[in-house]
Amino acid sequence: MIQFDQIPGSIMKPGVYVEFNTLTAVRGLPGNKQKILIIGQKTSAGTASAKVPAQAFSDEEAEALFGPGSLCHQMLWAALKANPYAGITVIPLADDANGAKATGAFTLNGTASASGTITFYIAGQALIVGVAKGDTATVIASAAAAAAAKTHDLPVTVASSEGVVTLTARNKGTVGNQITQGVQITGTAGVTSSTTSMSGGATDPDIQDALTVALAGGYDIIVTPYNTQTPLASLRDHLDAVSGPLEQRPAIGVYAVKNTLSDATTLAGQLNSGRLVGAFARYSNTTRRNPPYEIASAVAAVMASEDDPARPLNGMNLNGIYPYSVADRLLRSEQESCMNNGVTPLEVGPGELVRIVRAVSTYTVDGNGIADPSLLDITTIRTLDYVRKAVRERIALRFPREKLSAKTPQRVRAEIIDVLLKLEEAEIVENVADNLDGVTVERNASDANRLDAKIPTDVVNGLHVVAGRIDLIL
Repeated sequence: MIQFDQIPGSIMKPGVYVEFNTLTAVRGLPGNKQKILIIGQKTSAGTASAKVPAQAFSDEEAEALFGPGSLCHQMLWAALKANPYAGITVIPLADDANGAKATGAFTLNGTASASGTITFYIAGQALIVGVAKGDTATVIASAAAAAAAKTHDLPVTVASSEGVVTLTARNKGTVGNQITQGVQITGTAGVTSSTTSMSGGATDPDIQDALTVALAGGYDIIVTPYNTQTPLASLRDHLDAVSGPLEQRPAIGVYAVKNTLSDATTLAGQLNSGRLVGAFARYSNTTRRNPPYEIASAVAAVMASEDDPARPLNGMNLNGIYPYSVADRLLRSEQESCMNNGVTPLEVGPGELVRIVRAVSTYTVDGNGIADPSLLDITTIRTLDYVRKAVRERIALRFPREKLSAKTPQRVRAEIIDVLLKLEEAEIVENVADNLDGVTVERNASDANRLDAKIPTDVVNGLHVVAGRIDLIL
């Protein structure tokens, strides 16, 4: 029997009446463009309102909205350098009123006995100061502060006094302690330098404030600069809530750390989430280096560039992230330790480009503490999310006002199978035919208006290892 939505069955006037039915128009799979959400801090110089989502598409727009050198400014610009076409929304937070700003310093000593340059690196950005023979440490420090005043996007304010270049983070909070520093002296003799690392930053704003705003936003990837257990646990709980079977707005979270391998693996173990990615790069000996929050933004932007949820991210370059020294690069054994403990290692590849080794989640054990590799690769949960999206949208399109009769379960089952077959064609799932008997659609025993479905899903795995043996023949 043909059903009509707009043509009533009681028409008496002769004529030919035709309505349009779009319910069967869509036969393919849904798109999978990834939306990124960045959570960070603004400064009072930014025009954006705190806790209100905003979008920017360039360095200049980010600077105006969130304040020059603010966390949000730096994170968005790092993401755009890694993926200029990323769809990014930012929820800026104001500094906590009780917070403290991190401070650090470069201390210069001596008098230049030859001309040259001194380059001060702050969060990877270079302040190049020309040095003339006879310049004292005080003169050079003053020139560094003057150069900083002309640089619009440093994450610190810079002052000088008697050979000391003092750095003060623009934002309050612990993230200021992540700001990296380095000095390179070229050609100049007679001048030495020492670095006091950024420290003293305290009391971050509550990430939950931004997560509450983001609850209905439908973001696919959420990036946070806060890389300690408490805020990341809040993010984990948020991801579980929005990704569950009732909300069905799945997302993953990305953060980064730069300290020791032990710190990275310990933090991952404290989180143990199939929806969190923790990137790790060791930056202890490198002069020019990005803060972890920029690395996290770049990783998220690269992940968003891949529409295929099952395709591994192995070897994808993080454009805009500076390579680190050979002494800092992870050994093969260290990379293996990372991945076995829920940490995504980064490495420097050909062309001195920083890239992802293998994107894994922080989930390593089940609720009983037993090793569980089911959600090791972040592609697994992303694939399951996409399969759910494809099935859900197909059923919603085909059966918006459907009656539940004895014929309905079979019709719903047929649509689910069609979706699975198309997913198999796209190499997102596999072995559909082998699992057809397991595709079950049946009436709920308690609710007369409900159908229950069971959908076996064999996700396509990533090709991560190829092993071979060469047999010598003489």
